[in-house]
Amino acid sequence: MRASRQVYLDHSASTPVDPRVLDAMMPYFSDIYGNPTSAHNQGRDAARVIEAARETVAAILNCRANEIVFTGGGSESDNLAIRGAAWRARQHNLSARLITSPVEHSAVANTIAQLRDLMGFESVAAPVDRYGLVDEDAFVKACNDGGAIASVIYANNELGSINDLPALSSIARDRGILFHTDAVQAGGQLTLDVERLGVDMLSLSAHKFYGPKGVGVLYIRSGLDLPSAITGGGHEGGRRAGTQNTAFIVGLARALELAHQAKAERCAHFRLMRDRLISGVLTRVPGAQLSGQPDKRLPSHASFIIAGIDANALLMHLDINGIAASSGSACMTGNPEPSEILLAVGYTAEQAKCGLRFSVGVRTNEDDIDYTVDALARAVDKLSQLSRERAP
Repeated sequence: MRASRQVYLDHSASTPVDPRVLDAMMPYFSDIYGNPTSAHNQGRDAARVIEAARETVAAILNCRANEIVFTGGGSESDNLAIRGAAWRARQHNLSARLITSPVEHSAVANTIAQLRDLMGFESVAAPVDRYGLVDEDAFVKACNDGGAIASVIYANNELGSINDLPALSSIARDRGILFHTDAVQAGGQLTLDVERLGVDMLSLSAHKFYGPKGVGVLYIRSGLDLPSAITGGGHEGGRRAGTQNTAFIVGLARALELAHQAKAERCAHFRLMRDRLISGVLTRVPGAQLSGQPDKRLPSHASFIIAGIDANALLMHLDINGIAASSGSACMTGNPEPSEILLAVGYTAEQAKCGLRFSVGVRTNEDDIDYTVDALARAVDKLSQLSRERAP
């Protein structure tokens, strides 16, 4: 039975589509529906609006419009960047080393693992500190032997910690290594200025900043010629084949524009809600500790280790109370394995099963936070009592 009150605190997983974004998209489902590569009026109309969207995104990223590639989402953007860089290296007999960290999103980690296992590339993971941030000295050592690409996450999806991308990208650039970042969690909350960040490639996904699912962006620095992992027609300058999804591209650009315009206001609200949540949990929930960097973290993100409490069991109790949150492990599949990211930052296997993530949004209010803290405290108390009763 669905709880009468619903509190959504899983915005790091996905956000609702902003009504203004939906309004911008609607004409391209039913009125302007031509293939953007067609020569007729309908096709030219669609092509024009895609190029306008490209200009909008490029202005926010401080890059040229022809450096923006529209994709099917953040995972595809990561794949195109990493595979393209790896294949470019092989094509030109360059270093076959792929440099990353142990706390990357699976779209990066699994792509690098597949290139290593199936195609003979070497993978190197620079260690991270207890907050999940890449150690700069270790990154220097990883890059000293060269590489095809270094891919380091901007803001960690599980811990919320924010890496110092300008410092890391400078280390890679000084050694002739391409630098890519998965910036999916950063969209709408952190700067996306690619010149300031110093990146060669950057991935985004619209559904993290109140746009539609199924559309993303890959920024590719001008002059960087990457073999395409998706071949076919000459779409997106030959860098990603497939008929462009006009409506979703329009939605992505509008969502990013709105997020960029309201970034200061939104982030101030996020921090207020996040800090209220963190304070409430640490005060009211026995055994709770904050995970991730306390200060250099996403404005919307709060993550915890609840000692001795299985996060998946806790999520079920929260869901009964109408609260949407997430854990580090694959809770939807019932996977009991501990979070690999929490293991990588030094938590034990038991602790890594106790990770809980909340992420606030533009509609989150103080009552939502207080209701969540109360429900969490009751759930932890109940699960702790059950655990004591079952103990021999």
